[in-house]
Amino acid sequence: MTRGSASAMVSSSFCAASASEPLSRPLPGASAASFRVPAQTSPEELRATQELSRFPSGAELILRGIIELFRETAAHVTATASATSSTLRTRRFPQASRSPVPPRALRTTPPAVAMASQYMLEMLSHFRGNSKSREFPAHSAKVHSVAWSCDGRRLASGSFDKTASVFVLDKDRLVKENANYRGHGDSVDQLCWHPTSPDLFVTASGDKTIRIWDVRTTKCIATVNTKGENINICWSPDGQTIAVGNKDDVVTFIDAKTHRSKAEEQFKFEVNEISWNNDNNLFFLTNGNGCINILSYPELKPVQSINAHPSNCICIKFDPTGKYFATGSADALVSLWDVDELVCVRCFSRLDWPVRTLSFSHDGKMLASASEDHFIDIAEVETGEKLYEVQCESPTFTVAWHPKRPLLAFACDDKDGKYDSSREAGTVKLFGLPNDS
Repeated sequence: MTRGSASAMVSSSFCAASASEPLSRPLPGASAASFRVPAQTSPEELRATQELSRFPSGAELILRGIIELFRETAAHVTATASATSSTLRTRRFPQASRSPVPPRALRTTPPAVAMASQYMLEMLSHFRGNSKSREFPAHSAKVHSVAWSCDGRRLASGSFDKTASVFVLDKDRLVKENANYRGHGDSVDQLCWHPTSPDLFVTASGDKTIRIWDVRTTKCIATVNTKGENINICWSPDGQTIAVGNKDDVVTFIDAKTHRSKAEEQFKFEVNEISWNNDNNLFFLTNGNGCINILSYPELKPVQSINAHPSNCICIKFDPTGKYFATGSADALVSLWDVDELVCVRCFSRLDWPVRTLSFSHDGKMLASASEDHFIDIAEVETGEKLYEVQCESPTFTVAWHPKRPLLAFACDDKDGKYDSSREAGTVKLFGLPNDS
């Protein structure tokens, strides 16, 4: 049994979004009456019975068994549809804490009968002609983080070599700026851009500082000291606050204008990744217990704790439209959540190793996820179907969709002995380029 299959079995009680489902599940919009079996034999069944005389006795038994199975299944579906209808009438609102079992009312496309959407057909056609990946030298050591500016003109990367690099997107290639963003005394573990200003980005480092950079001057405009080795960082949607988390599970909220600490929260659980929602009024944390913790903002009062996964919940991302957010876990599952209802609507289970990084496309219709598997999974959000699989030569720990185009930036680990690490170390890769480029 592979690691992925074992994870899927363990997680079966947490997420029922696999490709196969019980036949008893009613299709959306279907009433119980639509599955009712007539008291008398239908004309179709009569014709099928009459045809039995043409077959040998063995085939006759098989066909009679199929007809009987259909009757039993239809009766079971009728009972299930009635029970589901009753449940939806008596419990309209989600409970305070739940495992991610997608409610039938929210799952509009049963995996067992999912058909290719128009969007899926368009993207499959697009990737047939635009599936080339190209790598660009960026650092002297492993790249930890990649992120696009809000206008999509620049891509920044942070590295174990204690520096950040910035590339300019020139049509279908990345051109590295001559400037070196140096100053950190330890690894740059994560970075992010200002949500509306394409000239500012911030880096978080293990040297217990964050630095804000301006690409117009290529200079550091502010250095803020923190209490621990920083491992994650995010900028609020309104651009006013920067949140940084450290290895001691302390999250510090810093005023982006005054560069002073506004608040500080010590958590009693392992904090893995942090993010605001798109409305800027809730703050989300994924933790080592498999939960998603939600705080009000700016009050920072606990609002809800969701049992998202049976094991370590590693990463979280919100889609640009504000409809969904996704989480990735050590159980190798990606779960998709409805922002308003706070319920899991779908799971993606094609990875075999812990999910390390996620990214939504600019239109919110594609979700890229990556892990120690040597590929990046690109899924259609609304159906969960695979759109493409980007092959990699090593584990991938950071991915980022372009904010306006179907281009995916990513970086891989450089410690896998199965390939030339000296060639791969410190490179940034770009997928989605024309095959003839």
